[in-house]
Amino acid sequence: MQKTGIIILLFFCSIIATAQSPDIWSKEKAKEWYKKQGWLVGADFLPSTAINQLEMWQAETFDTATINRELGWAHTIGMNVMRVYLHDLAWQADPEGFKNRMNTYLTIASRNKIKTLFTIFDDCWNPDPVIGKQPDPKPGVHNSGWVRSPGKSVHNDPTQWGYLEKYVKDVLTTYKNDDRILMWDLYNEPGNSDYKDGSMPLLKKVFEWAWAVRPSQPLTAATWADYKDLNRFQLESSDVITIHNYNDATDLEKELKEKLKLGRPIICSEYMARPRNSRFQTHLPLFKKYNVGAINWGLVSGKSNTIYQWSKPIPDGSEPALWFHDVFRKDGTPYDKKETDFIKAITAK
Repeated sequence: MQKTGIIILLFFCSIIATAQSPDIWSKEKAKEWYKKQGWLVGADFLPSTAINQLEMWQAETFDTATINRELGWAHTIGMNVMRVYLHDLAWQADPEGFKNRMNTYLTIASRNKIKTLFTIFDDCWNPDPVIGKQPDPKPGVHNSGWVRSPGKSVHNDPTQWGYLEKYVKDVLTTYKNDDRILMWDLYNEPGNSDYKDGSMPLLKKVFEWAWAVRPSQPLTAATWADYKDLNRFQLESSDVITIHNYNDATDLEKELKEKLKLGRPIICSEYMARPRNSRFQTHLPLFKKYNVGAINWGLVSGKSNTIYQWSKPIPDGSEPALWFHDVFRKDGTPYDKKETDFIKAITAK
């Protein structure tokens, strides 16, 4: 009788374990998908003429010429993937136009042999996004105009999440079988801006909404800070593991070894901050050694001001001696030709 009870208990435990995450890819499926991608190297992309996600995606400021030109520069140095942020207000204001512009962007990126990792929600920087004309950059201030998605008032009020659900499901349903899209990053840095565990409810909801659609592309949300509960949920819910690491090579290698134990492919979707000793020459060899995708923050210096450090503004707007992020100047010349030569060489091998 005791043996039978144990067998029944194990049986129900196995059912519960299976039922917890029926829509998450198996490790085997994730590995098979990853084998087909080749080594992924690219950047977090915002055209230099946009200060934030809204200026990138609104019809009045959607700059296809700049997007095409700058993605072309990325292609010439061997980059094959871009991570691009969306915004809920751009969809809310004009759902069909927004999705059409996504398609236009994807057409341009594909023409430049670049796949796209779209990011849906974001907890970083300014709390109160407003549709329409966006502010001018503040001289010397990193990401002075970047906005959260959703804004703080919506983030903190679940009664307003109905339109967020429609937004997520509409975009994912429209593009769920589009092979120009590498994957979906459902939530950038949940818990940032002092939200901490307060972002867990929305994080869980966006995964639920995405699982209801279950696109053919993998779903993920990158770990980025020491938030135990958030990290556990992100790692357990992601088809492919993504991380952010702006630390030196020793720290990066330690994290890569730890994350590889999870048995899933890994992509680092943010790195490269020169003053923090996070650099192409030190980090790309490690990413290649461990077969980890590498997406650095910033491609072309522009209105986002990400050549300046996070908390060290230069009020007169003069160029810092050492750029924080970004690879190219607005005219297409590299900030450091040794870097772009290195990227081109390591991606060509």
